[in-house]
Amino acid sequence: MGQFFIGVGRKARRCYGFDEIALVPGDKTINPAETDPSFSIGKVKFNIPIIASAMDGVVDVKFAIALGKIGGLAVLNLEGIQTRYENPAVVIDQLARSNPKTATKLLQKIYKEPIKNKLIAQRVKEIKKAGVPVCVSAIPQKAKEYGKIAQDAGCDIFVVQSTVTSIKHLSNEYEVLDFSKFFKAMKIPVVIGNCVTYDVALQFMQAGAAALLVGIGPGTACTTRGVLGIGVPQVTATVDCAAARDAFYKKTKKYVSIITDGGMATGGDVCKAIASGADAVMLGNAFARAKEAPGKGFHWGMATPHPNLPRGTRIRVGTSGTLKEIMLGPAKTDDGTQNLVGAIMTSMGNLGAKNIKEMQKTEIIIAPSIQTEGKVYQTAQKVGMRK
Repeated sequence: MGQFFIGVGRKARRCYGFDEIALVPGDKTINPAETDPSFSIGKVKFNIPIIASAMDGVVDVKFAIALGKIGGLAVLNLEGIQTRYENPAVVIDQLARSNPKTATKLLQKIYKEPIKNKLIAQRVKEIKKAGVPVCVSAIPQKAKEYGKIAQDAGCDIFVVQSTVTSIKHLSNEYEVLDFSKFFKAMKIPVVIGNCVTYDVALQFMQAGAAALLVGIGPGTACTTRGVLGIGVPQVTATVDCAAARDAFYKKTKKYVSIITDGGMATGGDVCKAIASGADAVMLGNAFARAKEAPGKGFHWGMATPHPNLPRGTRIRVGTSGTLKEIMLGPAKTDDGTQNLVGAIMTSMGNLGAKNIKEMQKTEIIIAPSIQTEGKVYQTAQKVGMRK
């Protein structure tokens, strides 16, 4: 990868995002209906490589059940509104009706309500009762406590997630989570995130993670890149972490799934993430627009209610269709935001990839003109790819 001087003696690496690349069709094509987009986390297999992110405007119990019923996976945030309030729908409705200028302040107030351990177990059991895989998340500082409660209640997959996660975290203020001990103590697969580099990805794999979340700051409701100035474009981040996965598998024969988290607006972006090495993707905005989403057309990041330094904002994304239309179609929009599974399978067919592993071997080219070439009328009329 090219190195550039950005000043005297200071080099920088060129990195790439979804809008800068394109996928090259192979020398064969396959009937899309005969492709297999499934993936696994540990021994838990999913028919659809799409995960709903642990955001309160996206996932509640009903949404987790609905997505699970069609073969996907939704992550419930154990430090969200669902575990702070007996009737979270009332609180979310209040948020949806709030003034944009006061939304962040209201979020900070709402999230001051203490988390109730009994609600953690209750929410897990409510999803489990529906017969779908249960996945919940917590920050590293709460992982030991909430992980045990969730596991005992019947949780299938546990996610430890923060803005930037590393094996070597230093703090005198609170107890630091020993990831190696935590992974061994948990009897269910543990997903860790978020990271964006080869070295950190490899360290988590060596410690015992079942899957990794890749992405810092690319989400539509996230302002981390603006507030903190950190992040790596998702294509490069995914390629680097996938390279760590492949090296780790070659050495140990243990496969750790890579999940690209955030930054994808269309089916094409999802396909590019998989071709870059992802086994699955995690989406927030796409699901926040579903009729079944609890946010009623609003979406906010997990770091938005931070008491001192909010790193997210409440945005209005509107409601574009049902969960089934967004995932399986038929698409009622012309911009690639619906029938995401159909987009993956059709792309796989055109690339000549029978499954996710074959799609990861797709030729990728640097092609920033892919978004604008021949799209004069779409640009002028603000339709399709140029909305």
